[in-house]
Amino acid sequence: MEKQHIEMMFKRNAWFTQLPEDVIHSLVSMSKTKHLAKHQQLHAKGDEADGLYCVLDGKIRVSNVNMHGKEMVLTWLESGSWFGEISLFDGLPRTHDAHAEQDTQLLMLPNTTFQKLLRKQPELYPHFMRLLCQRIRATFALIDETGGLSLSGQLAKRLLLLASGLVNGLPDDKADNGNPIIKVSQESLAQMINSSRQTVNKLLNELKKQGVIHNQYGGIEILDVNALKKLSEI
Repeated sequence: MEKQHIEMMFKRNAWFTQLPEDVIHSLVSMSKTKHLAKHQQLHAKGDEADGLYCVLDGKIRVSNVNMHGKEMVLTWLESGSWFGEISLFDGLPRTHDAHAEQDTQLLMLPNTTFQKLLRKQPELYPHFMRLLCQRIRATFALIDETGGLSLSGQLAKRLLLLASGLVNGLPDDKADNGNPIIKVSQESLAQMINSSRQTVNKLLNELKKQGVIHNQYGGIEILDVNALKKLSEI
């Protein structure tokens, strides 16, 4: 993959847009690419951290297994999404499982290289602290999502979270009229809220009838953010 395309991945992500140009060049030159086949595991919960990752192409499923042995999908990370930063800072094992949902190309900044960069340029710490804070906010939002909300409330909360870019740091896509567009399948949403695709389809149709969303090919357009916020509280 061309270096120019890789640099665009850095600049596309909200976490890295404020980094100096020379730092972005350094990060790109220090990184390497990694390919995962469909369903291949990148890392398991408890694994030692080996680096910071960016999805160049494909999709990564981030999940955990609950006490009943059922996989709980936390989110999906697509092109432009960065992940794996928590373990790089606290030195502790990975907090989740990560699998390739399809053939996936990753950019990897090795842990040793990352630490060397921070020692050389300690002024970069605030940038990466913002990255961590972004992840913490997303975690709290996910906790709120499961705190007694109805399925419709959980779905509304999840749609807002995905549209905000809190999960992956990406700016939301926009329709010509400026409305946020979320690129996610019904199957993915179902796994995120521990429901069935049929139930999610029914809930989305209700939101469509209420004029809150509009289903389009490969995504969901948010027509009324305020209505979605109200629904996310019940």
